[in-house]
Amino acid sequence: MSNLALVNLDVLILQVIINVIIIGPMLWLAGRILAGKDKAKLTDAIWIAALGTIIGLVFSHLFSGVIALVIVVLLWLALIRHFFDCGWAKAFLIALVAIVIFVVTATVLALLGLVALRALLRFP
Repeated sequence: MSNLALVNLDVLILQVIINVIIIGPMLWLAGRILAGKDKAKLTDAIWIAALGTIIGLVFSHLFSGVIALVIVVLLWLALIRHFFDCGWAKAFLIALVAIVIFVVTATVLALLGLVALRALLRFP
């Protein structure tokens, strides 16, 4: 049985949906900052997140190791480059800025969650 047959479709669909919701807006914001609002559309960011997730999952099932990781990263950068109509360096910068936006957003949400939890657990 091939490795491709072991891909669970409901897990794939769920992962695509989650990545589109989380990665799409981060890529869109980073793209608008670096590529401009005329090149970076939300629909393009959604396509990048969906296609990157699908291609990355299929590729990671077929291959493994550092070389596979490098190829998957290059595929993500190629998707950013294609959809946002920019060069390789700008695609790399868009990816880095998207990571920074994600880390800042996740940190703020975690801190807000801790503050809310502390407020809920406070006894009169």
